[in-house]
Amino acid sequence: MGRQKAILEKMARIFQVRNVLIRQALAECLGTLILVMFGCGSVAQLILSRGSHGMFLTVNFAFGFAATLGILVCGQVSGGHINPTVTFALCLLGREPWRKFPVYFLAQTLGAFLGSGIIFGMYFDAIWDYGQGSLVVVGDNATAGIFATYPSKHLTLLNGFFDQMIGTAALIVCILAIVDPYNNPIPQGLEAFTVGFVVLVIGQSMGFNSGYAVNPARDLGPRIFTAIAGWGSEVFS
Repeated sequence: MGRQKAILEKMARIFQVRNVLIRQALAECLGTLILVMFGCGSVAQLILSRGSHGMFLTVNFAFGFAATLGILVCGQVSGGHINPTVTFALCLLGREPWRKFPVYFLAQTLGAFLGSGIIFGMYFDAIWDYGQGSLVVVGDNATAGIFATYPSKHLTLLNGFFDQMIGTAALIVCILAIVDPYNNPIPQGLEAFTVGFVVLVIGQSMGFNSGYAVNPARDLGPRIFTAIAGWGSEVFS
């Protein structure tokens, strides 16, 4: 037992990341990976089963709980932002140093990229079967929407901008209220669950127009992945 403990301690010293910012960035990457993996996984089940294994409500619950789990995974190390707009808001308010923003943004985007890659691998055969041998961005057999959000046909550019602005602002205001020590305090340990509840409520009330990304990393990472994986540049049009 003592020998095993010594080996584990030696391995821990070897693989320990001593730079605090890098350690925090890796935590953000993992937390965002969790968010996208579970969230986009629920979308994959809904789309690929043509509605027999889910509905819009289950997707909202999945993203809400995925946000909670992502924050729980990385919160003690990095603060559990898992969203560049959260990092930006905290930097703007002076609660985080600005040097964290580009590092966190890259880490969060990478985590979202990797999370979408996991779902692509998990549902690889089903995606090709659903698209009848093609990776389709729009249309009856479209599968790009599993990974990134796309506007409804009725949505104009101006309305789409307003939609995302309001959804993201609502998320940020609620999160700032949750973590504000001078506000009605959330019991310690329940912050992650409360943020997940906020994501769920936003999905239930603001998800119709374009899928409530409200998170640049959650959308950009999977969008880049789909462009590379075979859907092509159309995912950006």
